[in-house]
Amino acid sequence: MPSSPSVSTLTSLPPPAPQIPAAFRQSVRSWWTNVGQKQAQISEQRLLLRLPYFSKYSKPPSTTPDAPIAVTSSLTPLSKSKHYLNTLAINSTNPDTSPSAPSPVVLLHGYGAGLGFYFRNIPALTNWAEKRRTSVYALDWLGMGRSARVPFSVKAKRDDVPARVHEAESFFVDSLEEWREIMGLERMTLIGHSLGAYLSVAYALRHPERVTKLILLSPAGVPRGPNYTKISRELTDHGADPEGEHHVHPDRDPSRAEPASGPRLSTMRSGQKKHSNQEESQSLGRRLFTYLWEEGWSPFQVVRSSLFLGPMLVGKYSSRRFQGLTEEETRDLHDYILNITMAKGSGEYCISHLLEPGAHARMPLVDRVGELKIPVTFVYGDHDWMDPLGGMQSVEQLRQAGNGEGKMYIVNNAGHHLYLDNPEAVNALLVKELDKRHASINSSSRSIRSTQRNNALDNAIIFHELSNKQ
Repeated sequence: MPSSPSVSTLTSLPPPAPQIPAAFRQSVRSWWTNVGQKQAQISEQRLLLRLPYFSKYSKPPSTTPDAPIAVTSSLTPLSKSKHYLNTLAINSTNPDTSPSAPSPVVLLHGYGAGLGFYFRNIPALTNWAEKRRTSVYALDWLGMGRSARVPFSVKAKRDDVPARVHEAESFFVDSLEEWREIMGLERMTLIGHSLGAYLSVAYALRHPERVTKLILLSPAGVPRGPNYTKISRELTDHGADPEGEHHVHPDRDPSRAEPASGPRLSTMRSGQKKHSNQEESQSLGRRLFTYLWEEGWSPFQVVRSSLFLGPMLVGKYSSRRFQGLTEEETRDLHDYILNITMAKGSGEYCISHLLEPGAHARMPLVDRVGELKIPVTFVYGDHDWMDPLGGMQSVEQLRQAGNGEGKMYIVNNAGHHLYLDNPEAVNALLVKELDKRHASINSSSRSIRSTQRNNALDNAIIFHELSNKQ
């Protein structure tokens, strides 16, 4: 049996994050003094404690009126030795135990990231948890963030794709299921980003009775891949714009997410294809990338191997990518990214087993989601590099399987990290989706199918319109 979790109650603000190194000497100093397991914990708490809600309610659980929730950060041990998941728990001190109570929410980050990336979304979800008297959890996947960096390996042969994918997915899915059992959760609503969204679907397929709903933010691995190889921006995440992904379109309402429409998706895909054509010309680079990918190469190895140059490399990425953040937020997030990147390699090595040499899955989700009997919401940024057609095709696959509770939204003024680029719109959408009451999906129920048919028809029209333009 696992031992008791190591709990760290959020109590005080840590010192300010150091400046992002822009020169060699600064990078050496940062590498020498600001990298390590303890620093990773401090950098995470810096992102969370800087939010007023946490400083107000960071006390032991209490039933007094001024403390409706209890917030704790812990390393939840699993059954295997030295296996644990970093957990941020936001629990109501007066939980709703009625049958109509909403399921707890679990936030799951993307590739090479951590729960700290949701620092702009957790306050809104905390307010929702307080109002609905339920719980919200944010986890680091096993082998990522501040969770245990245990050895990762796949024993299946390279040409046995189903076995490779199953084994790689199991590394994450099995540990999430064990965590659920330890926490005593019957069912969960999973909110996942990018690879975290892909793994959320994988979990729901194996444990359908444990998932109430899926909300997939810019999910990886959805569409079927093209015949050419494209360097995956799941790793590089440079975006089509050399100045970064934080675009602002004055003609679009930045405060809301919009249901997907044919013209919007066509515009998005046109921009993606233009960038893809530019990448295709780099044939030598593609061949090298393909070789390294198939050999199990990880981009984070480059940063770790560069030693004292690592902080400067991460700094260039942080400064370019997160231009929509304040200077303080960018500095805090950089320090967090640096520390979880420099940690021992582990879960990151899954990528070559789950994805082809590019951003497409070896076993695309569009061919698998039809088995799901729960509501599934796909959400993309309006200049996302993930192909939104995969989301629309998945909604159609769900409809054809008798599940009319699939839908898709486009968030204005947002890229792949839409939850950071436009948190107001994403937070409003998350609360809206979490508050919805969904009819149980029953293929024999005429009333449910009749209600779903009109929405599904709109989605099907959009899907066929896009297909004809390819």
